[in-house]
Amino acid sequence: MKLITILLALLTGLSTGLAQEMTAKQIVQKADDLQRGKTNKGEMSMTIIRPKWERTITLKNWSKGTKYSMTYITSPAKDKGQVFLKRENEMWQWVPSISRMIKIPPSMMSQGWMGSDYTNDDILKESSIVVDYNHKLIGEEQVAGLDCYKIELIPKEDAAVVWGKVIKWVSKNEFWQLKTEYYDEDDDLIRTEQASEIKQFSDRKLPSKMEIIPADKPGNRTVVYVLSSDFNVKLDDSFFSQQNMKRVR
Repeated sequence: MKLITILLALLTGLSTGLAQEMTAKQIVQKADDLQRGKTNKGEMSMTIIRPKWERTITLKNWSKGTKYSMTYITSPAKDKGQVFLKRENEMWQWVPSISRMIKIPPSMMSQGWMGSDYTNDDILKESSIVVDYNHKLIGEEQVAGLDCYKIELIPKEDAAVVWGKVIKWVSKNEFWQLKTEYYDEDDDLIRTEQASEIKQFSDRKLPSKMEIIPADKPGNRTVVYVLSSDFNVKLDDSFFSQQNMKRVR
């Protein structure tokens, strides 16, 4: 019995040590990999809510790692056919109504996408929460009844990012990004993102609802519902081209 007790103690200590060895960066990496996948193809709806009006946009999105992303607007009719492309360090917009290809400069990454509370950077996934930030575990809290890691992300000096600081709450067991706060360079809270309504997508479970709430605009928010999401689908680099922006549906 004494030997069994010692072995159990050793195993418990080993498992605790392994859990403690997981760094803040590794936690963020695992959460990002879960949400992003190697490749992803999905459909979403985005409702922009303002005190006096609402507007819903539906879209299709394809992505491959952090280098490639394409977004195709399927509705409303006046915006249908617009395509946004990120290919490595270049970003483009195809506007079929004027048959024009527009290059999106880095200076526009912080601007709202399609009038929403999401930025161009969010949609085009220009910055990487793993590569462009230093990570620090600053606590543990519950979000929606789940135990979460509370992690602070500070941008690296040479990183071209929108935010001065980001704080994320990542669930311990599932590695879902349940809450994120975004701050400017003066450490003022700009917006909060909350994720909820867990659903099965392809080979994993993820939040299907994301809500962005600006800190200084009462009554404003943007709600995104993930309608479908398939992971690790076959997508060649050639899919993410200016030529394909005009053909994709």
